Amino acid sequence: MEGKLLFHACCGPCATTGVHALTAEKWNVALYFYGGNIHPYDEWQRRLEALQKLAAAYCVPLIVRPYDTSEWDRRTDGLENESEGGRRCERCMRLQLESAAKKAAELSLSTLCTSLTLSPQKHPDLINLWGAELAGRYALNWEGRIWRKKNGQLFSVQECKRLGLYRQNYCGCRYSMGRPHRF
Repeated sequence: MEGKLLFHACCGPCATTGVHALTAEKWNVALYFYGGNIHPYDEWQRRLEALQKLAAAYCVPLIVRPYDTSEWDRRTDGLENESEGGRRCERCMRLQLESAAKKAAELSLSTLCTSLTLSPQKHPDLINLWGAELAGRYALNWEGRIWRKKNGQLFSVQECKRLGLYRQNYCGCRYSMGRPHRF
């Protein structure tokens, strides 16, 4: 066993590749769903159900932050007109990673990792830089990965089909709803 790792899962599809790889590597994995960026509540619920299926399939615990968008709203205020991938998205991803780092420290876990690097719409080098910075702030190790490498996205699509996981068509926030793409 490699150690106790909190795996920040932005959604079920993005988490599939990482959960598969990390459990195969014998990490003691717990999934963490932040979800404060997801809009509307019904969408949050569908994504939670997908993560619950994934956690059950891999026999890993799922830790869910209660649905609350107030911190996300505060941190992204004034960035409503930013393009996808811009400053609003950067703040959103950092907020998710910060929440996961706090939870890992609270649970006395040693290592933090994220599913955010599966999506081709996200910047894995920046995500890993932020993750390492935030993990260090909370005295955690950062397990930097780029899950989309080595056909990671293809595996995710296949695993979603196998497990019957809901695959959303937008990133999650109210501003990304009009900009659909398949995750």
